[in-house]
Order: sequence, then C-alpha cells, then structure tokens
Amino acid sequence: MDREKIAGVTPEQIRAFRLRAHHLDRKLPPGALEAAASVCGFQNSPPGVWETALWNRVEGCTLQAAQDALYREKRLLQAWSVRGAPLVFPTAESGVFLAPLAAAAGETPWIYTRGITAALDFLGMAFDDLLPLVLQAAEYLETHIVTRKEALDTALAEIVEAALPAEKLPLWRAPSMYGPRQTVGGAVVSFMLRPCAFRFRVVFGARDGIHPTFTSFRRWTGHMPAVPTDAEKRLVQKFLHAHGPADVSAFGAWLGCCPQQAKRLWQTAAAEMEPVRVAGKTRYVLAEDLEALRAAGADADAWRLLGPHDPYLDFRDRALLLEDVKRQRAVWQTVSNPGVLLRGGRVAGVWRQTLQKTSVAVEMTLFEPADVAARERLEAEAAQYAAFRGVSLRACTFRAET
Repeated sequence: MDREKIAGVTPEQIRAFRLRAHHLDRKLPPGALEAAASVCGFQNSPPGVWETALWNRVEGCTLQAAQDALYREKRLLQAWSVRGAPLVFPTAESGVFLAPLAAAAGETPWIYTRGITAALDFLGMAFDDLLPLVLQAAEYLETHIVTRKEALDTALAEIVEAALPAEKLPLWRAPSMYGPRQTVGGAVVSFMLRPCAFRFRVVFGARDGIHPTFTSFRRWTGHMPAVPTDAEKRLVQKFLHAHGPADVSAFGAWLGCCPQQAKRLWQTAAAEMEPVRVAGKTRYVLAEDLEALRAAGADADAWRLLGPHDPYLDFRDRALLLEDVKRQRAVWQTVSNPGVLLRGGRVAGVWRQTLQKTSVAVEMTLFEPADVAARERLEAEAAQYAAFRGVSLRACTFRAET
C-alpha cells in the first residue's frame, strides 16, 4: 500500500483506543471477571497484582470474588505464559494463552530458557534432548500437588535422573551455578517448566498460605483444554486489540519469544491487519478495530489510579505514555514497579503503598500539577482500593516531583 494512502493516527487516539480495549475508560459490569481477563491476561508477578488489575476493570469487584474465580470456581487459571511470567486468564481460553507459545522445531529457546546454556554446557547435553525427559517427568503432576517452586524443581529433577546415563548423574546432582540450595538438574527443570506449561503439564493450584502449589491442568480442572485450530491467530488478535497499533517486533517482545516464532505467529493474522502511520512509522491494527481507533477520544483531564504491572503499561512504546526517559525508569523497573496515576491515558505520576495489618498508607508522586478536584478523586480511589484489600486508608499523601 502507498504510504501516502495509509491513515495516520495520533498519540491521543492510540491512548484512548487502548484505554477502551483494556476496559479502563468504563468499568465492566459486576461479575464480568472473565471478560476483563480475556483481553490479554493479567501478570501475577509479584503475587497479587492480578487482583488489582481486576479491581481496576470490574464494577464492584471484591477480593473474595476474584480469588473464588481463580481457586474455587476455576473460571480463571494461573500458568506461566507470555514472557514466561505467571499469567491469570480465563480457563476456557487456555488453548489460546498457552498452546501457541510452544516453540516449533528450529526456533531458538524462549527468553526464559536462554539462561539454561551454562547448565547444558556443563552437562554436555542438548535442550532438545532434555525437554522430552522433563515433559515426561511432569506427568507426576497428573496425580500429585507440589507446594513451593523449589520443591517442584527437586521432585521433577529426581524423576529425570532415572532416564539419564550413569555418567551424567554426578553432573546432574552437582551444585547449581545459578544459586545456592539447588542442583544443576533442579536448575534445568526450573528453566523448562515454562515449555511444560505451554503443553498443559503444569499450572498453579491454590495457594498454601504464602506458598504457591503446582499440579497439572487436568488434575486442577478435571479435563484437558480445547485448543482451537486458529489459536495462534487468536493470540495475535488479542495482542493487537490490546496493544495496537504495533509491529511484529513489539509482538515478539510481548511474548518473550525469538524473532522466528514471532514472525510465524504474526503471519497467521496478517490478512486481518491494516497499516497505520504512527509518528512516521508503519504499524498495524486489526481491520475491525480501525474505525474505533480513528474515532477514539478520551477525557484528557481524567485522573485515575492504576495498579503496578498493569497490562495497559505492558508495551514497548513507553514514550506514548510518558515522554521523560528518566521518569520512565522510575515507572518500569526490573522489580517492584510502583502503581501509576493516569491522566487521560498518560502516566502523570506514581503511587506506592505501605500496608499494615488493618490499614494502608498511600503516597502519590505527581509528575504534573493536579488541582483539588483531581486530588480528591485520587484519594477516593485510594480509599476504594483499601476497601478492596480489606483494610482502611490510614493516610493518603501527595508530593510533587521536582
């Protein structure tokens, strides 16, 4: 298509479109937990951030309702998914959120398995030789529930031992080069749990106090998932609807996969994409979303509180949300990201909480001025968040970043 004929879209249109796609412009009706999680899933690292994401999107959502949907009703499921992170998504869509992520022959390992090289070199074994052994060992979870990730690594590593040549056993049992209280075999299993998850061999079960538990999809749900014939296309569509306009490299970064896999999956939906121009560059949206993108508009002065690691923040074009690079580093950290203050879809500040047994204090740092009405709106949201967590709002303070 001639570049001159490709429609251009503004940052304001993109932010408004994404706010609507993520159900952040208007909350979903009470009980619509699956609809909220269906958009692109909710990361659950650190534990509990998925609950805040649901609260942000579903009217009247309670902590008990969220946890019941995951642990008791099992309408939602938690498993390692995009970028190898724990993700909460509708159980009925497991075939979309998991199966397409498995790499095909010849595609380099995932971002979460790249670090395995040191262990493989030490063992003198190949990834493709060990993965079938770990997958077979994971059948243990068809009849067992394991508490704690470290115990899962150990249990499966001991099962794999039985299939290894005798000369490999001392190496398999040797101390890990990655950290204490772990063997090389345990480290290999740890890396390969993500590919096991993509094949439904391991999912998260109910929490045991502060510790996660693990079992198989079948044992947890009572059945195997249906995998649609167009599961790969549906995954691409979910990404573009939530994070478009975008390109294949952004899609690969969102998945955490190699360029070959990203291109293969991207092509499954290519016929349903339309190009648009964003800051002089060609990006793509779903054809069915193009009119909504062009017509998108948001209240440029609407403030709201958004939880840390929210999927709305989960794309590469961070300057679209926050131009200041120094402040970007304060928002998108390696660990312990703060929550953010949105203003018309832009990041206009951050917030952190100090939680005690019965109360929480919230400190908000403003990147731009907020009038009295805006501060009252944010403090009211902080009080609603405290109620969601089952505590009182002890204090809500504001400070301007200079």
